[in-house]
Amino acid sequence: MSHRGHGSGLPVTLVGHGLGATPGEARVPASGLPGTKVVVTLPSHGDEPDAPEGYWDYRRIGRDLLAVAREVGATRAIGVSLTAGALVAALAEEPDAFERVALLLPAVLDEPRPLLSREDAITSVEGPPDYLAQRRWAFTRLDAALAQLPGQTPVADRAVLAAVRAPVLVIGAANDPLHPEEVAKATAAAFPNGRLELVESWPAARRDVRGWLADFVSGSPGAWPTN
Repeated sequence: MSHRGHGSGLPVTLVGHGLGATPGEARVPASGLPGTKVVVTLPSHGDEPDAPEGYWDYRRIGRDLLAVAREVGATRAIGVSLTAGALVAALAEEPDAFERVALLLPAVLDEPRPLLSREDAITSVEGPPDYLAQRRWAFTRLDAALAQLPGQTPVADRAVLAAVRAPVLVIGAANDPLHPEEVAKATAAAFPNGRLELVESWPAARRDVRGWLADFVSGSPGAWPTN
């Protein structure tokens, strides 16, 4: 796992991407955020070498994210799909790891997801033909992930997340076969300071999502509940 910083100053926000994300796609959640954005690149993505055998485990990825966060001094974290699950696993182990966490399109919580074919992983996501072509190429390196992740969960029991006191923003999408709405709802409900936002279409909602994330990361007074 590598990382690259963008911007400067505080707060410092760790930004993770989903499985098969292109380099440009991985930077999307960082767009418009205040302060320093540290965007990670997982193994088998972009210019990173292939993942070592057995790498694709939510807890292992979560620990890698925590290591980067400690290195760069990140107090906020944003995860998308796979890295949303990895951050959930990380928070289960270190509930006070971050001051604020945003989980975008969580795909699994404490109930395993079914086996997903490479073709389903590619074509279940909306996008123009050139984007889908990039995604198809990206997934040629990810057969091991598609084989190992089904059957896994970030936590065995969502009750452990009750120890997390930080505000957690969960953003899900309706009618998304890869990221069920029910998982987003359950994830938000598992955190004492969880808040749920649901959008009808992820591509159409990107401007709204950027605004929510910017307000959330900056801690704008009154924007999000805190205890």
